[in-house]
Amino acid sequence: MDEKDVKTENTEKAAEEREVEKGDIVLFNYVGRYENGEIFDTSYEDLARENGILVEGRDYKPMKVRAGEGEIIPGLDEAMIGMKVGERKKVEVPPEKGYGMPRPELVVEVPREEFSKAGIEPVEGLYVGTDSGPAKIVEIGEKTVKLDFNHPLAGKKTVFEIEIVSVEKRRV
Repeated sequence: MDEKDVKTENTEKAAEEREVEKGDIVLFNYVGRYENGEIFDTSYEDLARENGILVEGRDYKPMKVRAGEGEIIPGLDEAMIGMKVGERKKVEVPPEKGYGMPRPELVVEVPREEFSKAGIEPVEGLYVGTDSGPAKIVEIGEKTVKLDFNHPLAGKKTVFEIEIVSVEKRRV
């Protein structure tokens, strides 16, 4: 083993021992579950396929975030601080640290004619794209359609399994 090999080995070992700190760039895999254990999202393509949640065209790979900077839900952001490469953790995320609580002001009524103009037949439970983002049709009236703009996981406790793949230290 020459000096270059020793240096590379030491660098790789040091990288594995690094703990995630605020501002580090972190690659991590995850499995998101409802409280009942049903998977709703994952970075693993095979697991998505097995659980019937595969999204065609999606690039399944580890997620890249700057730790502690609010790029992901607070419960996960906080949980990864202090973890090391290769470490796995199960994290229970209450709504307050996840997708928030449902907000009544995000449920709005729109004239049914807006759907007719767009050539859409409103169906309860259907998600529609709007200028304000995606919304779920929650009620269909004679003259109006009620849309819910809350995140689908608002008000729900979620459970994530995360695994740190790599940590790139923040540059000061």
